[in-house]
Amino acid sequence: MRMNVLVAPDSFKGSMSSAEACDAICEGISKFNPAIQTQSMPIADGGEGTVEALVKILHGDWIEEQVEDPLGRKVTAAYGWVPETKTAIIETAQASGLPRLKREELDPLRASTFGTGELIKSALDLGAKRIILGLGGSATVDAGAGCFQALGVNFYDAEGKELKMTGGNLSKVSQIESDYSYSMTSDVEWLIASDVSNPLLGQEGAVEVFGPQKGVTKSRVERFEEGMSHYASVLEGHTGRLVRDKEGSGAAGGFGFTLFSLLDNLKVESGFELIARLGELEKHIQKADLVITGEGKLDRQSLYGKGPVGLARLAKKHRVPCIAFTGMYDGEISGAKEEGLLAILPIVDRPMELDEAVGKGPELIRRATERFLDVYFLNRTIGVEIHE
Repeated sequence: MRMNVLVAPDSFKGSMSSAEACDAICEGISKFNPAIQTQSMPIADGGEGTVEALVKILHGDWIEEQVEDPLGRKVTAAYGWVPETKTAIIETAQASGLPRLKREELDPLRASTFGTGELIKSALDLGAKRIILGLGGSATVDAGAGCFQALGVNFYDAEGKELKMTGGNLSKVSQIESDYSYSMTSDVEWLIASDVSNPLLGQEGAVEVFGPQKGVTKSRVERFEEGMSHYASVLEGHTGRLVRDKEGSGAAGGFGFTLFSLLDNLKVESGFELIARLGELEKHIQKADLVITGEGKLDRQSLYGKGPVGLARLAKKHRVPCIAFTGMYDGEISGAKEEGLLAILPIVDRPMELDEAVGKGPELIRRATERFLDVYFLNRTIGVEIHE
């Protein structure tokens, strides 16, 4: 009997990208039985891995640039480019993301999205007509002001001195000029890939919810919140657009707010849904006998639209079994089965330190794939014997 398996994991952050996880799972399947047919499709939710997934789906090229990391150091970052449609695929995490910094380097006062703006400018210089921008995984709470500074927006303090836009300088902004940036970006179709629906401010806002992972300590939350609120008022006064409460304004440290404020011709779509749509994921599911997904950590938050659960929902719709591998299975998520995720399987197979597990991610997930298939086919064999 011929068997078709759709392999579509998210990234295992710090260990392997979604594409690397795909390769390791497919290798495990092939080692178990080369006759099993596999279809590989990396998924992501708008953060790390989004560009890699979409470049593969859209058959794009990679463009590398020297840009600033969150702390202003020069690094090499890449974005996807589809020349036929003049589409650029950029993710905030590439230049301005948490993976760029060690934990002890997190510095929300100094961190900026300027490097992301440099990638966007490179795409605009190539003649981009459409830009897909993935929000997620940023190391910043600068509300995306740094990005727009790289695109020609000027930010001044009360004395008329131009500011270098970082999280710590939002409170100092007194005047904004954006005419040059508008002329660069007005003819571009913008598609924002984000799974975050949080507003800019308040208990569910950019600082309160996402600030801690970017280095905002409890004692400084109020300071950053006040700075973000001040900046919002100045920008709203400049544009006349009141979007601080719009769903997604709090994404990527408030980046969504500035995008909504300064860009026209903009649409927002869930990162996973975007990949599912462009990659015709549902068609691939319909052809599969089994779907294998996964990500670095599965917990209750995963039930709120993250990639593997979104994939499981589509699989359930077409009555295709779906299982997930994970590096860490945290908390009670029994509701995953109701969503179509029939089994969640940790990939670590013996006691080991976290650093060792992270370093051996591809090997661990390959071995986990072989173990799962042993059980899967044993179950099918037993089922046939009982039925007979």
